[in-house]
Amino acid sequence: MDVNEVLQFVDRLVVEHTGKHLDDVQRAVVEGTWQRQTYDEISQKCHVSKNYVAEVGSELWQLLSAALDENIKKTNFLSTIERIYIASSENSNIYQNQIYGNNNHFSYPQALNEASPSNDRKKSNSNPKSKSPLLDLTLAPQVINFYSRDSELKTLDDWIFNQKTRLISVLGVSGIGKTTLVKRLIDRTLSNFEVIIWKSLKYPKSLELLTQDLLQLCQVEAKATIDEQLKQLLDLLTEKKCLIVLDDVQNIFLPGEFAGQYQPKYQDYQNFFKLIAEIEHQSTLILISQEQCAEMDCLDRELYPIKSLDLPGLNDVELLKGTGLKGEESWLNLIKLYEGNPVYLKNVVGLIKNIFDGQVADFLGENHLLITQDMPLPQLFNRLSPIEQQLVLALSKFDQPVTREDLIQALDFSSMDLIQGLQSLQKRYLVRKITGEKVRFNLSPVFREYVRSCGKNLNYFTQND
Repeated sequence: MDVNEVLQFVDRLVVEHTGKHLDDVQRAVVEGTWQRQTYDEISQKCHVSKNYVAEVGSELWQLLSAALDENIKKTNFLSTIERIYIASSENSNIYQNQIYGNNNHFSYPQALNEASPSNDRKKSNSNPKSKSPLLDLTLAPQVINFYSRDSELKTLDDWIFNQKTRLISVLGVSGIGKTTLVKRLIDRTLSNFEVIIWKSLKYPKSLELLTQDLLQLCQVEAKATIDEQLKQLLDLLTEKKCLIVLDDVQNIFLPGEFAGQYQPKYQDYQNFFKLIAEIEHQSTLILISQEQCAEMDCLDRELYPIKSLDLPGLNDVELLKGTGLKGEESWLNLIKLYEGNPVYLKNVVGLIKNIFDGQVADFLGENHLLITQDMPLPQLFNRLSPIEQQLVLALSKFDQPVTREDLIQALDFSSMDLIQGLQSLQKRYLVRKITGEKVRFNLSPVFREYVRSCGKNLNYFTQND
């Protein structure tokens, strides 16, 4: 078995497991491991950091372990893959592309199940959870970098498997890492579910079409009415241990209104989320959103199994490993300046490399928080209600956290408008409440700089709404 055969074999496993081919670093890890190279040697070949290669390798071994029902590590990769490869060749033509199902639904090829040494145990075990899960992860990202979210992963694990939480929201500002966290959770826990489906609401469908899609992926023929289809779906969630992820949930909310208000054509999603929380079953629905969902506040959390996880910024210099930046002693200051948001940092890295030759200290010496065009800040501002927009403009004039009294003096708002506006901005993770002798409110520093830099244009738009 040569290295090209190994790469083909592993690539097909990854496609069958995720719907995506090996990327360049994953291929280098497979090839280097097969040639008995260290992670340090592989990293030099790829021109990335050793830690980055080790992280990619760890994720790849976990993925292969789940696919083959074997505990695969760097130390046993050669012997295990060669043994399974030979066994699978004897049982079936594993080299053919074996992607099964419709609508980008991927399942594991039978040849792999037959080749696995644990096949006899599987056949004798009537528990459906011992089988490979039905997967649709074609819209899920491939996780390459994952930093400093171990506590959040443990929290999600506890909610799903110990507390049997049926509805979970993973929340935070755009770019903070919500989607990456949930995909990492799936990669770690694949074998614990019978069905895993990832759907994006970036371009939302009606609830009826979404329900039909879910049923079709699970090979259930949808009945005529939406009520019957929801009953079918709930029956499925009861019979099987399912994990369904809905990403970009904020897109079913109304732009230009307070956070979390549903568009009329998507109002039935709210009832659907309540059903998921209220009716007893063994599955979990995870909502990924930039805005808090109204039902997460309305439902009694003591009575119904629902949880919300708010993601803060990261505080880890590993974020900047492999970026080519210089002056590592200044990296943590850069991360804090951009609130530990991976997307903000990714965008500013290019600017630092192009203008400051990668010298982070020189960039920070400008004493100015720079905003790039690729940061998703205009979209955030455009989703705000008129009251929130005026509040943000007022808050941007203060360098320090301010009280409600300060804002009342700065704005001609009723007390109710001010309270609702501040609450909504907190639900969008743009304003943070600071408790003390007096409650104060602080606007996101990055968003503050964006508002200041675009102040005249933003004033024009808010005055002409």
